[in-house]
Amino acid sequence: MNNLNTKQEFNKFTRTEGYLFLVGFMLTIPAANWLIGNAGTLCLEKGPCLIPVAPGLMAPSGVLMIGLALVLRDMVQRRLGTIFAIGAIISGAALSSFLADPSLVLASGAAFLLSELADFAVYTPLQRRRLVLAVFASGVVGLIIDSAFFLYLAFGNLDYISGQIVGKTWMIILALPVIVWIRRREERLGIQPA
Repeated sequence: MNNLNTKQEFNKFTRTEGYLFLVGFMLTIPAANWLIGNAGTLCLEKGPCLIPVAPGLMAPSGVLMIGLALVLRDMVQRRLGTIFAIGAIISGAALSSFLADPSLVLASGAAFLLSELADFAVYTPLQRRRLVLAVFASGVVGLIIDSAFFLYLAFGNLDYISGQIVGKTWMIILALPVIVWIRRREERLGIQPA
């Protein structure tokens, strides 16, 4: 009986973690939309607010949140399962469309949906065996698709694609030590992915 209670509490804890990842994922969407129109070292007239991501390389400031969103979506799937992950992607695309500046609605929603589905497709087969590789590989695929679609649909060009890719890659790289810690913690505690 005691072992059953411990296992139930443990499952409740890992689901709670999943819900926290889900909330974090959903918060990155309005944050990215707000950043792109309001925060940066340079805000272009009829264009995005930009931040430096490398020497001589600028990107729309929303890259900070989108790189993080790709990682958090993976963690939602790891804790809550594929149904929650797909639901989060669809909800995220809808939320992105509702919260984006009217001129960016199509670009924001479409890029988010396509990049997250690509991330999902790469992450799913890799995540059980190689979590860190799965997060990195799926994030890279997702960020390239997001960058290309968003820039082309929003601004009709790919002028900032290098900056977008570098900025989102920085966010994924910064998240990898946390993913390594999560993986080691899962092994130590015997946590199985959903």
